Amino acid sequence: MKAGIVGLPNVGKSTLFNCLSNAKAQSANFPFCTIEPNIGVVNVPDPRMAKLEELVKPERVVMATVDIVDIAGLVKGASKGEGLGNQFLGNIRECNAIIHVLRCFDNDNIVHVDGNVNPIRDKETIDIELQLKDLDTVEKRLEKVKRAAKTGNKEAQTEEAFLNRIREALLQAKSARTVQPNNVDEEALMEDFQLITSKPVLYVCNVDEGSAATGNAYVEQVRELVKDENAEVIVLAVGTEADITELETYEERKMFLEDLGLDEPGASVLIRAAYKLLKQQTYFTAGVKEVRAWTVNIGATAPQAAGVIHTDFEKGFIRAEVIAYDDYVQYGSEAKVKEAGKFRVEGKEYIVKDGDVMHFRFNV
Repeated sequence: MKAGIVGLPNVGKSTLFNCLSNAKAQSANFPFCTIEPNIGVVNVPDPRMAKLEELVKPERVVMATVDIVDIAGLVKGASKGEGLGNQFLGNIRECNAIIHVLRCFDNDNIVHVDGNVNPIRDKETIDIELQLKDLDTVEKRLEKVKRAAKTGNKEAQTEEAFLNRIREALLQAKSARTVQPNNVDEEALMEDFQLITSKPVLYVCNVDEGSAATGNAYVEQVRELVKDENAEVIVLAVGTEADITELETYEERKMFLEDLGLDEPGASVLIRAAYKLLKQQTYFTAGVKEVRAWTVNIGATAPQAAGVIHTDFEKGFIRAEVIAYDDYVQYGSEAKVKEAGKFRVEGKEYIVKDGDVMHFRFNV
């Protein structure tokens, strides 16, 4: 599962990517410096891991991760191949969610591709290019399905009707994610269409250092614009975040954050939001060899969660031994959890909850 960072050139995408990952994308003051998409595997900050480590004292700790993709800046006309449009749009299509970076700071030394700072216009520029690309995809698919629909094929008729609803939304400059599937068939079709604007999105307002804690007028404009999109808006001083990552010690970073009025780096907030946007959650395994966070889709069953560790665990699944994270912390050990009667044995139908501490029994 990958979240792609998109935006116009020079809004801070590559600098943000550098903050989030150990990979170092080229960061320069001109468009198209990120030609190939850079992929960073980023640890998901989770304070629960520190608590489990304290209780279990394992030999090692392994965090959950999320893949972040740095995609080069889109420009007007990208849907028709302007700039490096086709390649960039293809890279976005391969991602599961979109992190849309908007420039919300003034700085005469950093060129804006459209001449002045206006996050509302910038958002609309990107949205229109993505919507135009999706409109092209929808119309090509409609051409194919109409022939089958005319023969009385019920599945084709369902698809044609759904495509027409999406086409109508796109023509009104609305993204495909605003069209709600009416049933499981339409849900499956929406997934099959692989439309760029059907992907979940969160907005990152890149602000100056002084606005890191409270935001600014640009941020308020963005919040007002997206209030009906059911999308999260995160305020991040990307340049300042880059400075924080350069500091050597935890104490130095903490002091820097306190001076800004922040409890934790904005990058940590963003990574957790991206993880949630991808509809991911975490369960833990906890033993003296290793405390580990495992990533599963929200709604995953116990056998599916077991399969994340090894396919044999899923094939030969017998049962899952489960302790809720809060119970583990309250009682301090597996043995004490059992004494308190909070240790559970679950079968194949069990839906994993975020924070479950799990152990699997299997036989292959």
